Amino acid sequence: MDADRKLILYIAVSLDGYIAKPNDDLSFLSIVEKEGEDYGYADFVKTVDTVIMGQKTYDWVMNMVPEFPHADRRTYVITRTVRPNQGKVVFYTGNLVDLVKKLKSVPGKNIFCDGGAEIVNVLIMDALIDEMIISVIPVLVDNGKRLFAENGILQQLALVAVWSYDTGLVQLYYKWPFQQIVSVH
Repeated sequence: MDADRKLILYIAVSLDGYIAKPNDDLSFLSIVEKEGEDYGYADFVKTVDTVIMGQKTYDWVMNMVPEFPHADRRTYVITRTVRPNQGKVVFYTGNLVDLVKKLKSVPGKNIFCDGGAEIVNVLIMDALIDEMIISVIPVLVDNGKRLFAENGILQQLALVAVWSYDTGLVQLYYKWPFQQIVSVH
């Protein structure tokens, strides 16, 4: 994997660590919606040519917008259900780790991981995420789908930058050297 492509997780999370409330409810994200503010998203997506996301994330997006926002980029929707591809959207039923290793081995722009939690946690366990940009929404959700699973491994991250916004959103930018510090099994 020497093509210098990075896999970057760009995701929003509640202050208490949830990416969705029960029943995949993402309504809390609207708390920080502000006209003219995209929290750096437009600049970020210019650096990527490939998107990886889970089936639930894809379905949620498609229920919210009339047209898939990444239609101009190769997108791999990780799913257990065989479906025909739609333009540049590939419904991928193979091994996620093998896919990411293959993508990282060929030249191109960065790879955007858009969730969900199951995808993120597989990629963490296999040390495939290079950077994370996490937008922390100023709300306590209390239950739902956690971003990070309890995996028994403590890993050190390198903080690159922190941005705060008048909506209360805080964005954390980490590089992930994946230095295993302690196993807590």
